[in-house]
Amino acid sequence: MFAFGIEHEVAFLDRKKRFVDFTNTSFADLAAIVDALPFYEEDYPQLRIGDAGIKYKRWYIEGFERYNNAGQVVACPPKGIEIRTTIRSTIMGAVAELATSFQQLATRARTAGLTPVCISFHPYHKTFVPDPPLNDYEQSRRQLSPEKQTALLPMLTYGPDLNLSLQGLSTADIITLGQKLTYYSPFIIPFSYSSPFYHGELWEGLSIRTFVRTGVRPATMVFLGRAEDLLASNPSLTKIARIPAEEGRIEFKACDSCANFAIYAGLLALLKGLVLDQTLTGKALVPDAALHQLSARQGFSSQEITEGTWQILQAAEHALQADPDRHLLNLLRTMLISRRTPAHDLIQSFQQTGSIEGTLYSSYAQINT
Repeated sequence: MFAFGIEHEVAFLDRKKRFVDFTNTSFADLAAIVDALPFYEEDYPQLRIGDAGIKYKRWYIEGFERYNNAGQVVACPPKGIEIRTTIRSTIMGAVAELATSFQQLATRARTAGLTPVCISFHPYHKTFVPDPPLNDYEQSRRQLSPEKQTALLPMLTYGPDLNLSLQGLSTADIITLGQKLTYYSPFIIPFSYSSPFYHGELWEGLSIRTFVRTGVRPATMVFLGRAEDLLASNPSLTKIARIPAEEGRIEFKACDSCANFAIYAGLLALLKGLVLDQTLTGKALVPDAALHQLSARQGFSSQEITEGTWQILQAAEHALQADPDRHLLNLLRTMLISRRTPAHDLIQSFQQTGSIEGTLYSSYAQINT
């Protein structure tokens, strides 16, 4: 039996149509929105709250947690609000819950003068510099994992975690599937591309997020129950489950954010098909940075990327041939035939309006609200 979940990061424009970030918006500003959203007691213990206590609802503020030298969280410069679904037994159950939670967030945010927008990399900033500089405790904390060493980068990126698990898999099976999805990641992710802006201008490709993060951040993370089963790699492929509900989870982390949640449904179906598939044999411990960067620049304009994507899509279709989720792949097939990604729509809108903010303002307008 499969289980699914989605984590989706939301960026905002403020009343002045400025891009909301750590330079112009406080944690308290976004906390007021989260505080007004409902709390579902039945969500726990399957959702992780975390040591800082910030993740106490289906919505929480995504930011960079600051610690004093005693190890206490004392601040959290924000970048946006993340939505996470509960663990669902169907893909469409997870997507429907995400859509409902997004609508609730959008309503509260607009009351506070903020407009949700879909983008996958900060359209203006190239770096995030902690202010004040990291103290001794924070410096030592960064050495605990490869991901903590690169924890400044996620302050500029927005992207989903697409989560799935399958009962009955051994630890070795889960690790092998994590390596498989890491290997085929450059061919999976173009369906999601939505970050064509960099430092206030159009970038040369479709996903500056993929171009910048690949090689230093994981494409896939698998959560295991025993420390002795972890593999050493940089970036990490394996991680200890922090709560029992995480054990056995395969978390695909390489996609850009999608305003059209139907793309998430298609991507989860693709991942499900690849989990079931027995024909593709590629495995990688860490992402292929060069191939991801080719994918980020050219997407389906690259013959190599297009051929690889056809290969995995057809493998997933075959693996799901008797599964009702097979039809969710139809949208991906249409996108691949047209060789068009969400980034193409953003680029086209920007070319018409000449404004990043004008382009982003309506990014969710006709999809989920």
